[in-house]
Amino acid sequence: MALHLRRSGWRSIQKSLFQGPIQLAPRVQSQYRNITMATLKNNEWTHSPATHDFRSDTITTPTPRQLASLTTASLGDDVYAESGTTNTLQNQLCELFAKPSALFVLSGTMGNQLALRSLLGAPPYSVLCDSRSHIFTSEAGATSLISGAHVVPVTPRNGLWLTLEDVVGHATVSDDVHYAPTRVVAVENTIGGVVHPLAELQRIRAWTQQRGIKVHLDGARLWNACATQPERLAEYAATADTVSVCMSKSLGAPVGSFLLGDEETVGRKARHLRKLLGGGTRQAGVMTAMAAVAVEEVYKAGKLGAVNEVAARLGQAWERLGGRVSLPVETNMVWMDLEARGVGAGVWERVCLEKCVRVSGGRVVVHWQNTEEAVGSLTEAMQEVCSLADKGLARDADERGGVYMSKL
Repeated sequence: MALHLRRSGWRSIQKSLFQGPIQLAPRVQSQYRNITMATLKNNEWTHSPATHDFRSDTITTPTPRQLASLTTASLGDDVYAESGTTNTLQNQLCELFAKPSALFVLSGTMGNQLALRSLLGAPPYSVLCDSRSHIFTSEAGATSLISGAHVVPVTPRNGLWLTLEDVVGHATVSDDVHYAPTRVVAVENTIGGVVHPLAELQRIRAWTQQRGIKVHLDGARLWNACATQPERLAEYAATADTVSVCMSKSLGAPVGSFLLGDEETVGRKARHLRKLLGGGTRQAGVMTAMAAVAVEEVYKAGKLGAVNEVAARLGQAWERLGGRVSLPVETNMVWMDLEARGVGAGVWERVCLEKCVRVSGGRVVVHWQNTEEAVGSLTEAMQEVCSLADKGLARDADERGGVYMSKL
């Protein structure tokens, strides 16, 4: 078994695990040095470093077919809208999502922020969103900085996704000068791997349209939500004025997202703002060529349906061992409630490392480049850590004075 680690990633692990106050046992250190030295001899263009990595689907890597597409990519200038490869993919996505305009952007964060700024108009204004949403928790406060918007985070009462009642209960539709009126409702699908039901988004859309409020859909993982129903992409897109979709998560392209909407919002405003933010790229075809292949060989080939099934299997394996999940396993994420099972996050990560798989806390993210061998190793790690928990030995070292590490 081999865990393919990037050189920079290995240096980080080595520093934290081999030189920190809590160290891996000598035999585990030796094992990982041997694995890493063997790994560094492999060509990552043909041996993906993501096969045994469950930290995120962002670590997927371009395939040989994607890399080969570089040799035929257009070298036209995308700032002048002359990148043939980019234009072709944008047109294909417009058809897939039934939106008039599409725009290539360098990241999901850029796509979300361009959408919000383009939709908001003139202040004062506020953006209502799920309290767990990417635009609120993981975009470095960009909504406040770039748009100057007041952000209203809402915790869903059902613990899963925003309902119309959540939106109505927190939206500001008053003209009172003391308040920042809600101008955009931002939703995310999937959120935490949970699918936001189409019917609920349609209810929210109907209510916002009646009040002149815009809707942005962060669809970074919408591909997973529609893994076996491609027609749903357009149905979900119809519930929002703008939609952003990621190429570098579920699909495995190395970079980029696309923003979709009407010609005025996306084709004119967002394109102008993209340049303002330094997001205008020249030979964009070298990036969008790989994204185009990713759509074909991953999404249209049906690989994400299998990914969701693997996640379901892992969730069931965890539950059979007495564990529980914090959220339903509906797509490619398994949220293991480690604390409820008596397992410390640090111990869990170290047991996984010993099994040659990588995780980040209790969130397990499955992607299409994970191998069956890796899935088996992760399941073995679950079994081992639960066995330790049953003996009271799976708490993190800082809780128990380093007992676990001394027994490795």
